[in-house]
Amino acid sequence: MTAKIIDGKAFAGRMREKVAAHVARLKEEHGVTPGLAVVLVGDDPASDIYVRSKGKMTKAVGMLSLEYRLSADVAEAEVLRLVADLNADPKVHGILVQLPLPKGMDEAKVLATIDPAKDVDGFHISNVGLLATGQRAMVPCTPLGCLMMLRDHHGDLTGMDAVVIGRSNIVGKPMAQLLLGESCTVTIAHSRTRNLAEVVRRADIVVAAVGRPQMVPGDWIKPGATVVDVGINRTDTGLVGDVDFASASQVAGAITPVPGGVGPMTIACLLANTVTACCRANGWAEPDGLTA
Repeated sequence: MTAKIIDGKAFAGRMREKVAAHVARLKEEHGVTPGLAVVLVGDDPASDIYVRSKGKMTKAVGMLSLEYRLSADVAEAEVLRLVADLNADPKVHGILVQLPLPKGMDEAKVLATIDPAKDVDGFHISNVGLLATGQRAMVPCTPLGCLMMLRDHHGDLTGMDAVVIGRSNIVGKPMAQLLLGESCTVTIAHSRTRNLAEVVRRADIVVAAVGRPQMVPGDWIKPGATVVDVGINRTDTGLVGDVDFASASQVAGAITPVPGGVGPMTIACLLANTVTACCRANGWAEPDGLTA
């Protein structure tokens, strides 16, 4: 068996087209342009690349892109004031504070200052709680992208056995909550799970988000299972995921590659979340196909 490749890059392209269409409709019908504000503190090279990419794609879909760059030695109070100003700005519908923040700055405090309705990263504790209790929330972008690709591939996920490897607040936990919302039977596993291989082998869906290069070999995969690899790990031979793609792709029914799988969906879902936040703020119907 050779797995079907789930092309996240192509899927993300279609997502951005949907976002652009919704943005154009909001401008035409309501005279409102969804706005995304990104705050970058410090000069981390990877963060700089991410922020530039987000800004470029935000503008490409017709949205307002606002970028705020602060030095690494800026006082935490100044960052909090900026976030408070953005909360109050009616032009801004989504706020993203690029992580990581410089050492000594309280990330939890900064994220908690963001208005939950504008928290397009879905990291605010209010959104975490809403998602966990099955209520309407802003959903973290990476798990949302994974869910959209799974829905696209399978249609109905009801009753499927899903294993999420990884228990992070950013991916693992919200991914499990989203799959529960789809009526899957969900197990959260991690590096200390006993008999991890056996746990993974029973799954119809495997989402690997543990941050260890090629941790999951092909002989852990149930024949025909769908594998979503969230991991992006730099090695001497290049970028690899948390799954050994070469062996897993010979067993799985479908699999996301690294790169070109989950990664492109993250920014696409950030744009989608901003449009969703704009619609919610104004009491308009949520955009079809862009939310969980």
